[in-house]
Amino acid sequence: MTRTKIKAILFDLDGTLRHHIPTGDEVFMEYLKSIGVKYSEEDKIRAVHWEHYYFASSPEIKEDGKIFKDDSKGFWVNYSKRRMVAVGLPEARAVELASAVSDHMGKNYKPEVYIPEEVPFVLAGLKEAGYVLGVVTNREDPVHDELKNLNLDSFFNFSLAGGEVGSFKPELRIFEQALERAGTSAAETMYIGDNYFADIIGSLRAGLRPVLYDPSHLFPDVECTVIRSFDELPDLLN
Repeated sequence: MTRTKIKAILFDLDGTLRHHIPTGDEVFMEYLKSIGVKYSEEDKIRAVHWEHYYFASSPEIKEDGKIFKDDSKGFWVNYSKRRMVAVGLPEARAVELASAVSDHMGKNYKPEVYIPEEVPFVLAGLKEAGYVLGVVTNREDPVHDELKNLNLDSFFNFSLAGGEVGSFKPELRIFEQALERAGTSAAETMYIGDNYFADIIGSLRAGLRPVLYDPSHLFPDVECTVIRSFDELPDLLN
């Protein structure tokens, strides 16, 4: 059976094209260690999986968004509690520590933004090869200006933020809107992202060809194509 030729390649933004040094996970877990919280590598990975799930437009984040609609500080204290429970702390202990952990993150988490060095070269090659390129993100606001500040805007035919269409990955509508902007069918479109719950499940449901970007080997058992570096993309397409 011949597969439909790929004509468009869509990318997630945060955690895929755009990264933080250090990551929020690293700062969060280091602080827990500094205050005597013990955890295993399995606990740490489980918490990262939970974070990916939570920010994939989960029922929990939707509920928290309503509860803490006008209370940003309360949202992040509650998030800290939820994440510590995911690490394995009893809920009572997580509640006790949540405010201090959230305060620490607010004061000390000042990451630098970086783009993997191979990204501009790979994007330039894809553009030259004639692929339609787009960015699809769960941000609330458009990301045109940010892509420009990152010197990535010239590679993309369009970008789409979930807040622009009132739909967030893994929901179907945001992918449908992205396909409409790309001018391609789902079978002709590849979607690349780092969040299994938002990017892979969502694009798969919408009929796109999903590719998980997983440089840290967080999801070793997924049933989809996985890349560890964007340098793998040209061979994958060929």
